[in-house]
Amino acid sequence: MNQLDARTPPHRDRQPLRQLVLAHPATTLTSPRSIVSYAVICLLAAGVVADAYTVITLARILAVGLLAVSVAVLSGWAGLPSLGQVAPFAVGAYTTALLARAGVTVGLVQLAAATAAAVLFAALTGLAVVRTRGTAFLMVTLAVGELTAAAATRWTSLTGGSDGLAGIPAVHPVWGAPALTTDRQVYWYILGVTAVVVAITVAVLRSPIGLLLTGIRDHEVRMRACGHPVNAYLLAAYTAAGAIAGVGGALLVTIGRYISPADVGFDTAALVLLAVIIGGAASVGGAFAGAALIVGTRDWLAGPWPGHAPLLVGAMLIAAVYLLPGGLSSLTHRLHQTRRRREVGP
Repeated sequence: MNQLDARTPPHRDRQPLRQLVLAHPATTLTSPRSIVSYAVICLLAAGVVADAYTVITLARILAVGLLAVSVAVLSGWAGLPSLGQVAPFAVGAYTTALLARAGVTVGLVQLAAATAAAVLFAALTGLAVVRTRGTAFLMVTLAVGELTAAAATRWTSLTGGSDGLAGIPAVHPVWGAPALTTDRQVYWYILGVTAVVVAITVAVLRSPIGLLLTGIRDHEVRMRACGHPVNAYLLAAYTAAGAIAGVGGALLVTIGRYISPADVGFDTAALVLLAVIIGGAASVGGAFAGAALIVGTRDWLAGPWPGHAPLLVGAMLIAAVYLLPGGLSSLTHRLHQTRRRREVGP
């Protein structure tokens, strides 16, 4: 074999560049990037061609999805499963409703105020919450959520009690912009805000901050031994998750222009935690997928079978636990493994 042959592999071992690109995990049809692209295309298309009911349901999914993301940040990255994220969610929602009824209808101001209120609430309650772990953390956060819902029910002069706050004016996205009076206009506003919050969340979780949280989740004792202020990190994560939930609450009020304790009670907390389990605890996209399944089951599939929504949600949970232990977010990895096994052959 001459020197040229030694440098050049046989022709039969070569693969065209196009095949190599298509075979790469980042460009296959089932890759996470591709699935995210499909979801974005569908959401954009829905804003143009979908009917009003579908559009407003998708907007609710996005708002509840942010609440699910806040739970996923605590459960998946920090290792702290929570049933109390409805508390900052409620704080953000009622802050937005009260501001709107007081004449402050600018969306940016409402979002900033809701985020600030939720951050303050989460920081104050987090001082005690982050000192617990495991089942104790779950129970303490449940108590925080239930106390918040009880306060919303009993503080009639501020929250409207069990009747809630209705007649909330439509939002103006920015100063000087017209009010968003149609469902489609509200949907585009919700989609834009959600995209910004998700982009910031993903960027933070992919930074060294995300590595610190996963390090605490997997090896808390080692992190403490290395000198890391674990409780301070967890308090920051709990506060950040509260901010995400607060934005979700603000968006929920923008969609329905109504808020009541029934929207921020235990049922919502349990459904959102189930959504995170179904979608994947350590996945932002999985949190939205789980929220879509939960809200879709409640608002769409339960229509032909009234009263069967809890049964359908329970069936989805059992199926996810037994068939997809890692949630829907692990499905792409399994598809890649199956594809590679087929390519390798027996």
